[in-house]
Order: sequence, then structure tokens, then C-alpha cells
Amino acid sequence: MKSGLLPITTAINPRELGGLCGFNKHKIKMHRLLRTGDLSQMSSEDKQFLKDYGVVKIIDLRSKSESVAHPDPQIDGVQNISLPLSDEEGTLGGESNLSQEAKLYNENPHAAFKMMCDHYRDHVTAAHDQETVQQVLKILSETSTGAIILHCTEGKDRTGFVVLFILCILGVDLEVIRQDYLASNEILKKYRAVRDKEFKDTGKSLTFRANMRILSSASDSFFDTILFTIEKEYGDLGLYLKNILNVTPELENRLRKLYLDDFEN
Repeated sequence: MKSGLLPITTAINPRELGGLCGFNKHKIKMHRLLRTGDLSQMSSEDKQFLKDYGVVKIIDLRSKSESVAHPDPQIDGVQNISLPLSDEEGTLGGESNLSQEAKLYNENPHAAFKMMCDHYRDHVTAAHDQETVQQVLKILSETSTGAIILHCTEGKDRTGFVVLFILCILGVDLEVIRQDYLASNEILKKYRAVRDKEFKDTGKSLTFRANMRILSSASDSFFDTILFTIEKEYGDLGLYLKNILNVTPELENRLRKLYLDDFEN
């Protein structure tokens, strides 16, 4: 599966979801659904590219503190929407977290893995996170034209979590959704290598660096944690969409009409 990378250089993990095969082999429309990492350092050229590409809304899934510290770009004609996925402040691996967790990260090479599994599990069960996904779906259902960007810091965890449900509603095969999620590893390879070298050059231990690699990686185990948690707590993915995310047949049909090519019913 092609990653659908966008030709911009000042934002990480920038991808087009158009072209993925959805319900009854209808493909997701191009220039409608995009996913990225942090956009705060975008060049004027890349901002112009997004405007020309048809972007009309940017949904920021980062915490309030992240959004304030590294605000999204102001692009003429583009609406910025802050919808933190978690009600916790900061991002995993951010400066505040590294300070708080430094001792644990230096002593236990598996600390970050457990933490990430816990966070993915919390995303499934926390009322705040469920409400955020519902709000994203509402915004998508009210956007009849133009492209919407969903993003967090690295564009893989919080963004990947929300995109999973969007793609599922559009009828994309679960294995294709998994591979789209895992594609972040290849796309972020250089970013992760630079980050690891910086930690090494400042004398960080191998154990610490191993934890940081986990925090900057997509993982089958994290993806499966979502599925395991849904199955254990809610029955299955279909029931979760219906009973927890309030995805009605009407909403499902509207989203498919808006985001799938040649979809009637």
C-alpha cells in the first residue's frame, strides 16, 4: 500500500488518505482527508501548498498546552479547530513527560511500551476521548467540500487512533487500516534517527533511548490494544461505533456519501 505522502517538507508524516479502498470498493476521495504531524514550523511555501490543495479545516488533536506552545499556522480561508484527544496535558515524550519519567525511562527498558499500551487503552474507554472522536465525526459530516487535516505531534498515535474509526466507518478493510497506521514507522525513520542521535550525543543511556524509540514508533501491539480493549469492554468494533461513538446508519451513510467516490447508498 502506498503511503500517499504529500510533497511538503516542513511538517512531518504528511499523508493523503484518498485512494484507499472503502465500502463496496468505492475509493476515498482525493483532497478530502489528510493526516499529519506537527504543523507549527510550516514554511510559507508549504502553507500555500495546503491552501492550493483545498484544505479548509485543520483539526488539532494535541493537548491545549501543546497547541499554545506550538500553534498551528494561520492560513487564509482555513479554520483551525482544537480538539484534544486526551484530557491530559502534554505529549508522550515531550519535555515535561521526559522530566517526570526520566528515572523510570533510565531504569526499565519496557516502561514506555507499558505506558503506551495504557494510553491506547485509555483512549478507548475515557469519556473525554470518546467525545472527541464523536466531535471529529460531526465536523466531517458537516464538511461537504475541501480537505480536512487531522494531526497531533508526530501524526501516528492520537491521529492514528481517530483515523482508525473514520476509515472503519468508510468501510476500509481493518488490515489496510493497520498498514496505514504502521506506515508512520517508515515515514518517520529519518526523524527518529536524528532524535536518537541527539539523545546519544547528550549522554542518554541505551535504556532511555530504547524507551524514546518506543514513544516515536507505531506498533502492532498498540493497534491490537485498541481492538482487545474494545472486544473486552464493548463486544466488538461495530458495537463500539454504534453504542459508544453514536455512529447511526444516517451518519455512516452521510460520511460515505461525502468521502467515497461515486457512493449513492
